[in-house]
Amino acid sequence: MVQVETERVLVVSTELFHRLGYFQGFSREMDRYLEELFSPENTSYRSRSEVEEDPSYKQLIPYCVFRYRGEDEQETVFQYTRGGGQGEKRLHAKRSVGIGGHISAVDADGDGDIHPYDEGMRRELTEEVLIDTPYTQQQVGLINDDETAVGRVHLGVVHLFDVTEPRVHSREDDILEDGFRPVGDILSELEHFESWSQICMQALFGTGEK
Repeated sequence: MVQVETERVLVVSTELFHRLGYFQGFSREMDRYLEELFSPENTSYRSRSEVEEDPSYKQLIPYCVFRYRGEDEQETVFQYTRGGGQGEKRLHAKRSVGIGGHISAVDADGDGDIHPYDEGMRRELTEEVLIDTPYTQQQVGLINDDETAVGRVHLGVVHLFDVTEPRVHSREDDILEDGFRPVGDILSELEHFESWSQICMQALFGTGEK
């Protein structure tokens, strides 16, 4: 009987996250969390099929948001609709502002100079979008959403990419209706977006903080 190899993804224990400081929604206190969450002593790679239904683990996910400010200083954000072929079936047909995905055990196969998380984020970005413009990026917060089935088993690290030109394009057939839209338009239609996008947009753009 042939065994089908299953993807092994990067996780931390939910108990560790609670010990560092539980929150629901968005946290800007990255210094409080990231060193411990990314420490090899606290991470492991487990079967994705198992941890998708096991809230005792949190899968670490880079969530990359692209922002463009035009000459008129209007802020726009890259957004799209998730197609049926993307990995997380529970998010299909939802709109999103985040690009990213699971960090896999294969991302740890490098020479050790690059952290597996960073390699996984680079891989996910390369697979999902073409970034045809210079940019700067920074980590700006964490997302935790225990109010949804998807959120209970994931923990998002939010990266804000400021692009020189609005030239970010889908590489995948399942990233649909993509493009930059004014922040105000997205905020007015948040009910159509996945919960992480709602949390992220409200935290980064909904209170006047940039």
